[in-house]
Amino acid sequence: MSTNTLVTGAGRGIGAAIAAALAEAGHTVAVHAGHDAEAARRVAEALPGTGHAVVVGDLAIPAECERVFAEAVDQLGGLDVLVNNAGIFRAQSATSGSFADWQDAWRQTLDLNLMAPANLCRLMAEHLLQRPEGPAGGRMVNVGSRGAYRGEPDNPAYGASKAGLHSLTQSLAVALAPHGIFSAAVAPGFVDTRMGRPALEGASGVAIRAQSPFNRVAEPEEVAATVAWLATAAPEWVSGTVIDVNGASHLR
Repeated sequence: MSTNTLVTGAGRGIGAAIAAALAEAGHTVAVHAGHDAEAARRVAEALPGTGHAVVVGDLAIPAECERVFAEAVDQLGGLDVLVNNAGIFRAQSATSGSFADWQDAWRQTLDLNLMAPANLCRLMAEHLLQRPEGPAGGRMVNVGSRGAYRGEPDNPAYGASKAGLHSLTQSLAVALAPHGIFSAAVAPGFVDTRMGRPALEGASGVAIRAQSPFNRVAEPEEVAATVAWLATAAPEWVSGTVIDVNGASHLR
């Protein structure tokens, strides 16, 4: 029987690579995009295997979370794994700009990077607890960030949201373990995606690469391989962990 998985923010970048890695491992994937249905459709059509689905919706809106989750369940016939990857990185300054802009940046970042995963995890737990075969074996994997530990001086809301996501991951690992449900996370450093490429192509690129002793940044597939391991082959005893995927650019 196939493992059914919802991957959020999978229309490009890390999310698309995660969807591909999971499909290679035999998962049937619901590819989520916030707005770009065509991008999600291209990802889904390129996945190995059959039965993949596309779901579209703004996860920062709780009602949309419910609809997206319900559509994924309906199209795949149930879910076994949830991967929370969708997120935004909105530059903000602690010393300049208006107070209104500061509040807006925090609200947008927390709504998508923390509240949306929290809402989806709650929906996933309810779904697993209610499924006929029982909840055991269900898995949740969250994509956090090195910034939760290293700090994000140009976007403190992003660092704070990812620190909250790591804490959520670990709290759920404790709360859901009695039901046989697994919860873990990855904390990537800089990744070569469309979102990060302007910084890599600019004058800051040399310094960014030098953060790692490998003198490069991660490829999306490297993060995806770690997520796929957590979602498939990782032993139950790994539940509660946050795996650093940062090329030794930040050690803790």
